[in-house]
Amino acid sequence: MAGRLYGIGLGPGDPELLTVKAVRLIVETPIIAYFAKAGRRGNARMIVDRWLPATCEEMPLYYPVTTEIAFDHPDYKAALSTFYEEAAERLAERLERGLDVALLAEGDPLFYGSFMHLFVRLRPRFETQIIPGVTGMAGCSAAACAPMTWGDDVMSVLPGTLAFGDLVARLKACDAAVVIKLGRNFDKVKAAFEEAGVIERAIYIERGTMEHEKIVPLSEFAGSAPYFSLVLLPGQGRRP
Repeated sequence: MAGRLYGIGLGPGDPELLTVKAVRLIVETPIIAYFAKAGRRGNARMIVDRWLPATCEEMPLYYPVTTEIAFDHPDYKAALSTFYEEAAERLAERLERGLDVALLAEGDPLFYGSFMHLFVRLRPRFETQIIPGVTGMAGCSAAACAPMTWGDDVMSVLPGTLAFGDLVARLKACDAAVVIKLGRNFDKVKAAFEEAGVIERAIYIERGTMEHEKIVPLSEFAGSAPYFSLVLLPGQGRRP
C-alpha cells in the first residue's frame, strides 16, 4: 500500500501553538519534509525543533529562488514550476514505497502556502490528510490584542503585491483587513493606507508570536519589512 501524505500546519511561529494532532503526527511520521531557502534551516524546521524525533528522515526542499527575481517574471515562474514538480516526485518516491510523509507548512497548509503546490500534484495519486494550523494573521491579532471583526464587519485578506490603486480601492471598501506579502512592497502598502485614509487604525506586526516580536502603529514604522510581517486593519463594526 502507498503511504499517506500529511499537510501539517505549524501555526504562526510559537512552537507551543502547534495542535496536539500536529505534534503527534510529527513524532510518528517517518519522513518529515519542509521548505527552506538554500543554505538555511528554514523557519518550519526551527518551529518543530523540540518535537522532531532523531529517528525520522528529514527532507528539506530548497527553493531555487525566493526574492532574487520578481514573482511575475517568467524566469521566476519557470524555476518554481520545475522545483515543485521535482519536489513532488521526491515525496512520491517515498509514498510509493509505503512510507507516510509529513510536509510541514508555516501557518495553515491551505492559506497562501507552498504546501498547496505539492498538494495539487500529489492528491490524485495518494491519500492526503490536512492538519489545519493557526494562521499568521490570527497569531498576530492575538499578539496585538486587536479584535478584528465586530458584528457584520467584512474582513479582506490582501496581498501587498497588488497594484497601488487596487490596494487603495480595497482598503476603502472593506471594514477590516489583513495585508500580507510586504517585503519590497512595504512602502507601497503604507502609502496605500495613507491614501485610503485608514493608516491611523493600522498596526504593523513583525515576527508575531515569535522571538523579537515587534508591534507598532503602521504610521510610526519606517524601514524594511521581513518575510514574517503583516499589517492589520481592525474593524469598528456593530457592538452591543
